[in-house]
Amino acid sequence: MTARVAHLVRHPIKSAGFELLDEVSLTADKPFPFDRVWAIAHAAARVTEPPTWAPKLQFLRGWGSADLMAVSCVSDPNAGRVTLSHPRRPTESFRPDDPEDAARLVAWLRPLWPENRPEPARVYSAPGHAMTDMDGPLVAINSLSSLADLSARMGQDLSIHRWRGNIWVGGWEPWADHDLVGREVAIGDVRLQIVQTIGRCRATGANPETGIQDADTLGALERLYGHTDFGIYGRVLTGGIVTLGTTVVA
Repeated sequence: MTARVAHLVRHPIKSAGFELLDEVSLTADKPFPFDRVWAIAHAAARVTEPPTWAPKLQFLRGWGSADLMAVSCVSDPNAGRVTLSHPRRPTESFRPDDPEDAARLVAWLRPLWPENRPEPARVYSAPGHAMTDMDGPLVAINSLSSLADLSARMGQDLSIHRWRGNIWVGGWEPWADHDLVGREVAIGDVRLQIVQTIGRCRATGANPETGIQDADTLGALERLYGHTDFGIYGRVLTGGIVTLGTTVVA
């Protein structure tokens, strides 16, 4: 079975919104476009000035609030605008680089964050850096067959949006992607170096439709496979256009 790109997903604000795409233009040594451009620093965050990449512990994350996992978005990169939706919040649009909109964005997210944790404080961004969990321009690649295998073994249909991947591939054998570390993968004209598997956290247990923890994904991964990894990180070596259906060769 030929492996092909099944889904393309970006997340303009870290841990606050997922968006499906039909096409993306990848660039060598750059992260997935308009992905994790912003993050929301909490009141206890220790971040640098001028801003640069910072560890995930400094920001609002799905690990700390399952409710955040149910945020979806529609974005306009040219305008720097993101429209957020949630089952329990009004749909609103924000330009996070605008100070007034940034304050509105923090206020919009506050009810989705636990009161017993340091409160949302400010929008954080670092030009040239994506606020991903890894310090580097990496693209997250996940396998639909691995997800199907895990779902079947758990007896639960798991959404792709639990895993916050950028590129979802259909047609690989289950978990074959983990064997690609250290190798190159071609997605159409794009070439990527696979650098490591992706370690997962409790956020993957949250349902992205409801914002409620309803699956022991970490326990299942450890019990069934002996690890808590899902998916792989790739560094773009040669850029190009990727669309849904693009052939993937490993």
